[in-house]
Amino acid sequence: MHRSKKMLASWIVAGVATFACASAAQQSAPPSTAPQPSVQLEAPGGPAQPPVTITLADAIARAQKINAQYLSVVTDAKNAHENTLQTRDAMLPQASATSQFLGTEGYGPGPDRPPIGRFVTNDGVHVYRAWGVFRQDLSPATYLGTGYNSAKAAEALANAQTEIARRGLAVTVTSNYYGLAAAQRNYAAAQQALSEAQHFLNITRDLEQKGLVAHADVLKARIQSEQQQQDFDQANLAMEDARLNLSVLLFPTLNENFTVVDDLDSAPALPAFSDMQDMAGKNNPDLRVAMETMREANIAVTAAKGAFLPSFNIETDYGIEANQFALRSVNVEFPEDGPLPNLGYFITAGVTIPVWDWGSLRSKLHQSELDQEQARIELSQTQRQEVANLYADYNDATVARNAMNVSRQTASDAAESLRLTELRYQAGESTAVDVVDAQNTLTQARTAYDDAQVHYRVALATLQTLTGPF
Repeated sequence: MHRSKKMLASWIVAGVATFACASAAQQSAPPSTAPQPSVQLEAPGGPAQPPVTITLADAIARAQKINAQYLSVVTDAKNAHENTLQTRDAMLPQASATSQFLGTEGYGPGPDRPPIGRFVTNDGVHVYRAWGVFRQDLSPATYLGTGYNSAKAAEALANAQTEIARRGLAVTVTSNYYGLAAAQRNYAAAQQALSEAQHFLNITRDLEQKGLVAHADVLKARIQSEQQQQDFDQANLAMEDARLNLSVLLFPTLNENFTVVDDLDSAPALPAFSDMQDMAGKNNPDLRVAMETMREANIAVTAAKGAFLPSFNIETDYGIEANQFALRSVNVEFPEDGPLPNLGYFITAGVTIPVWDWGSLRSKLHQSELDQEQARIELSQTQRQEVANLYADYNDATVARNAMNVSRQTASDAAESLRLTELRYQAGESTAVDVVDAQNTLTQARTAYDDAQVHYRVALATLQTLTGPF
């Protein structure tokens, strides 16, 4: 009996030594053959060249060049700028040139027949016109500047909406960019967890053959290995989906031949809230949109009031209108005066005063005042909402930063817990269930840490939609 106990003790020591050596070997050097997914996924082919390394700034710049929704807003802003130029030019005097030949049937030759045309407007059979025309319309929209000011407000509004779209696109790219980085980390963690589970399965089988552990430990280890294989396949699928989603944002043709820079561990610090308030007050595009909308409404009221004012116009024509295309010629009606100068001018000036329109102008004024009041209400609500958004987004970033720090420590504690649990299992003080639970806890902790890092990055990008870059 005493000898059998010594033999059992020697087997346990040998098993423990084997498990310890295998564990140490696994931690000191990577396995010669890394676990592979059990399912082969389809992926688009890429160019036969080294993958492109893309930073977050590169990703945002690429997305701004091909994103249809963002470019549509940019096009609207460019069109608004052109409208401003056209409205400004319409306020300035217009110049044009015209040349005409008027050929009229005369009364025929003969001393008793006048050498003039049969139409009253023509004083000769042939009439030549070469004019330079200068025209200026002075409507209320012109001398009040409402049309031009409205166009400038619309351009400012379009620019603010472009900034909103730009910052929103940055949030989308940031989320997908770091989503891929986290998915790659999860893939590596799942691969390591699968390797550990397979290694633990081999150890339990070896110990079972030596009669040191029960078959239940082998079953538990095998179940864990199979579950880790499924988790590894899911991590591979999630990584490929994240790569496809980012590829759609970055490349005009679907291309997965790129790598991202994983800088999740070097996230920038969160500035003080007072600094965020100052930046939001100066750089909030949503507030700018509301303010420019209010400005447009004010200009519309001014334009509606200006419709009650008179309109003026003046036109100056300078050139020739004669029976010969020359600077001097004989007038057919006064040939005795000899050659007379043809070059001259005439001016037309007019004024239009609104008198009666059955109240339509006053109705339009009421409509513009209603729109003005609505714009004032929306501006007030936007101001309140943006203040609330600043508090909410800042608090979200604060919580995300704290969660990132806590998750980092949790992942470290889980790794240490797994190491101690394995040592206790080697010493016969814990069960296979304890080792499996420790492995699962470590995997969950690593995933939670990666997710917390992505959450913090996206929270910073969301906060920058209110404040601008910092």
